Amino acid sequence: MSDEYLVECKFDDDEEQENVHFSPSKATHKSSTPSMASQPSLIHIDNRDPYDINKHLKVEFSDVLAEPASTHSYDRVWVYSGIGFESARIWSYRCLTVLCAIPVSLLSGCLFALLACLHIWCVMPCIQVCHTCLPCVRSLWLSLVNIFITPFCESCSLVLDVSKWETQKI
Repeated sequence: MSDEYLVECKFDDDEEQENVHFSPSKATHKSSTPSMASQPSLIHIDNRDPYDINKHLKVEFSDVLAEPASTHSYDRVWVYSGIGFESARIWSYRCLTVLCAIPVSLLSGCLFALLACLHIWCVMPCIQVCHTCLPCVRSLWLSLVNIFITPFCESCSLVLDVSKWETQKI
């Protein structure tokens, strides 16, 4: 898509202003409700990695290939190698994203939807049931500890307390 079809919208927020673009066809689409027409579908064109998740993938020619000062190839070979590297990197990435981006994004969306569904409908109810039942289990456990384990531990501490033995010699 060429840039002539993109429209720049500025929003006044407390945060840093971003360049946000949207398609004019979606912006001029009239909806039955006014709230839907005032909120077009926004796509962040300029900042596609706002949290620097993939900062380790920012690779340049000089990060991969370097010639020491003692050995240099012809200048044209070095320039054309750099052009070839950048072109192959960019166009290979573009071709792979054309083939893979939409299916992978659909699979990722389905995976996150599945995880959200499992979390909402399975994990959280189990946790809430545990939180509901744990006070009863806790009181039963405390009773068992106070009846059996506490007297045993107190007896062991009295038997092993050497300082009391010396004061109570017969």
